[in-house]
Amino acid sequence: MNRGLLGTRGWTAVLAAVIVATVLVPLLNLVVPAGSAFHLADFHVSLLGKILCYAICALAMDLIWGYTGILSLGHGLFFALGGYGMGMYLMRQIGRDGQYKSDMPDFMVFLNWKEYPWTWAVSDSFALQMLLVLLVPGLLAFVFGFFAFRSRIKGVYFSIITQALTFAAMLLFFRNETGFGGNNGFTDFKRILGVPITTPGMRVFLCVLTALVLIGFYLMSRAIVHSKFGRVLQAIRDAETRVMFSGYNPVHYKLAIWTLSAAMCGVAGALYVPQVGIINPGEMSPAASIEIAIWAAVGGRATLIGPIVGAFFVNGAKSWFTVAFPEFWLFFLGALFIGVTLFLPDGIVGLVRRLTAKETERKA
Repeated sequence: MNRGLLGTRGWTAVLAAVIVATVLVPLLNLVVPAGSAFHLADFHVSLLGKILCYAICALAMDLIWGYTGILSLGHGLFFALGGYGMGMYLMRQIGRDGQYKSDMPDFMVFLNWKEYPWTWAVSDSFALQMLLVLLVPGLLAFVFGFFAFRSRIKGVYFSIITQALTFAAMLLFFRNETGFGGNNGFTDFKRILGVPITTPGMRVFLCVLTALVLIGFYLMSRAIVHSKFGRVLQAIRDAETRVMFSGYNPVHYKLAIWTLSAAMCGVAGALYVPQVGIINPGEMSPAASIEIAIWAAVGGRATLIGPIVGAFFVNGAKSWFTVAFPEFWLFFLGALFIGVTLFLPDGIVGLVRRLTAKETERKA
């Protein structure tokens, strides 16, 4: 193991996370009886899996915003594209179990379509669809970033353009003729790789897989930000002009991390859809993309672990408030965001670090 990447305490924490994901969660859900106080309900397994997907998006946001200084308000688009890639495969897996007993998805039968559009050409192949989950968001990000970064668009202008791109895509996917289910999107999934998707075992497997993917992406991100490539990214964030004068081309570095970040969100979307059971254009809404930035800000930018903490904290609070205070939960969340902005500029992780430093000084 590379001790320089995390250190002994860091690797211990990673090992603990792997044990919790692969042993504790399956044990509490599948083995511990439902009447036990230690039983992990199916609802909480699904909620955990969903938040883990959000945490991957928050981590991807930290790479471009926290470490490169690029604020994207359009990462919800890449998340949704990955989700649609998985959703297309899952729709083909329904087969004749749909309402119309047809080999084609119900919405295509309803619209009187006689054949699949070209976008569905490889949708019956799991391997090829998973490849598209990476390639489509990555390619779109590469093309968009190539022109945007070469034109030196940055700051608030870049943020606005990314949000406009996401909004335009949402309007496109709302149209029935695009072949993506219109405003209803894809739902009513039955199987994945021939295995029923709603069984407790599959639910736990997807949750565990998502946790392992998150841990893998975290380790990859740590390796990136501690490499020479990562130091250049941080230099671009702090003083891009000086980086240019030093002989580096910021466009190449920004384009590489931007494309990687988009692909990570695509993977998160693909893992999200089978656990939640639906994907529709609402995932491309501007609000969804803004939330990703909020998770990173609440947890603490440029820390990697902070955005993950922020995703869990915000979505956990959101889930609790909607049950405990259904009429006021939006006010609670609004107050939370304002409070973090005013009193925790470095996020939750920044607060913990300050308190830890003060405690260390007091003991010294």
